[in-house]
Amino acid sequence: MSLNKWLRQMHRWLAIAFTLAVLVNIAAVVRGQQAVWVGLVALLPLVLLLLTGLYLFALPYAAKWRRVELRADTE
Repeated sequence: MSLNKWLRQMHRWLAIAFTLAVLVNIAAVVRGQQAVWVGLVALLPLVLLLLTGLYLFALPYAAKWRRVELRADTE
């Protein structure tokens, strides 16, 4: 599997993990048993989601820049 496909799959699984962590946090708040670590549980998947999301967001732009550079080299 290529790097891009692997990152897309990882991004999807991170989204699921982040959603579950947020639901756990909400359940803890509703029950009144919130601890600091419960609130921090969602931060790791959120940071990883940010990094993979920014990479995936930049892919089309990077491909366009590469095409422009290739055209300039051939002229």
